[in-house]
Amino acid sequence: MSMLTPPGMGGQYRITGDKYPRMRPPRRRGRLAFVVLASVAALGLIGWGTLQLIDVFTGGEKTPAAGRASDCRTKASPAAQVATALPKPGEITVNVYNATARAGLAKATADELKKRGFRIGDVGNASKEFDKKVKGTGILVGPASALNTSLPVLATQLAGAERRTDAARKGAGLDLIIGDGFKNLTRRTAADQALAKLTTAGQTPATPKKKNC
Repeated sequence: MSMLTPPGMGGQYRITGDKYPRMRPPRRRGRLAFVVLASVAALGLIGWGTLQLIDVFTGGEKTPAAGRASDCRTKASPAAQVATALPKPGEITVNVYNATARAGLAKATADELKKRGFRIGDVGNASKEFDKKVKGTGILVGPASALNTSLPVLATQLAGAERRTDAARKGAGLDLIIGDGFKNLTRRTAADQALAKLTTAGQTPATPKKKNC
């Protein structure tokens, strides 16, 4: 037994040589670090939960900075505000030509078109280019600019008519050339419905354009 060993103590507390007994328990650094990390995580969860509750009660909307509220308003694109405007029957001049062997068709057809609001130009027999050569109900001829404007409007009055454009044609007037398959113009009620549908389809509503805030 060493002289440093207290009386009555032996075994693991027996001191030999120059070693001294450890009377203090070992430090628990690992447990302390775990407690700190757990506390930080808990605080983070509490903060996140608070933000979620704020979003629920406020609707998740952010108030724009002062003086910039007008920047976040919904604006319409200038190009989208322009609607495709189709001409009205009173703005369309129609020349009526008869390409059949039946007399009187051009005048009777022109009179009916006039009642429906169209302007009437020339009325008579078709040129040699079309005379006795149109097998269908008729042919509608106009300038290239009329392809998606006045030609569709006139086409509502004669179902099944062929549409043609002539790039060299001068003026905005249209030709209605009556063919062998012609009987009558489309019934007025049906023509009015087709014209109303065409006008509605030709109007493009403005598309709102939102600006990021």
